[in-house]
Amino acid sequence: MIALYTFGTPNGRKASIGLEEMGLAYDMRVIDIMKGDQFTPEYLAINPNGKIPAIVDSEGPDGKPFAVFESGAILIYLAEKTGAFLPRDSRGRSVVMQWLMFQMGGVGPMFGQAHHFRRFAPEQIPYAVERYTKETRRLYSVLDRRLGEVEYMAGAYSIADMATYPWTARHGWQGVELTEFPNVKRWFDSVAGRPAVQRGMAVPA
Repeated sequence: MIALYTFGTPNGRKASIGLEEMGLAYDMRVIDIMKGDQFTPEYLAINPNGKIPAIVDSEGPDGKPFAVFESGAILIYLAEKTGAFLPRDSRGRSVVMQWLMFQMGGVGPMFGQAHHFRRFAPEQIPYAVERYTKETRRLYSVLDRRLGEVEYMAGAYSIADMATYPWTARHGWQGVELTEFPNVKRWFDSVAGRPAVQRGMAVPA
């Protein structure tokens, strides 16, 4: 059994989508980041970075409990555990990893900054709003060009799509209309229609 420590954020939902897509049994445990649950000694023993999500696999690689933190690392771990959504050949694996890193290094951090400065900052800072909104739109343009060439980010549906979808699901927070990026819109609707994605996006309720 896998214990999933999570909250209702895009990064948290990356892990729950992965677990649902791969058909793995898991026990969901809410870490309320609004109350500081992520900073308790018990949780920091699992994730020293004090963020969500994290998992503990009771049947780790050596048959012993194994903790994994960082959402991208969790998706890679689950894909390798199940042999699903991450090709075994070097070329296919590299393509998936490139687009997963595109999400980890670009989409997540930049979209997150857009969320903060557009919605949550105690005061509006026009420079910050413009900077992160502009970079968010640039990343959507990169994704739109890519999805004009392939059905999913790495060609076939993969953990790269699972990682990116929850961030694009909050496009309204980013000041983006998906109709402006028709290839992203087509991809978004396709991923949104997957039952496992729908279940994963509802975790936690």
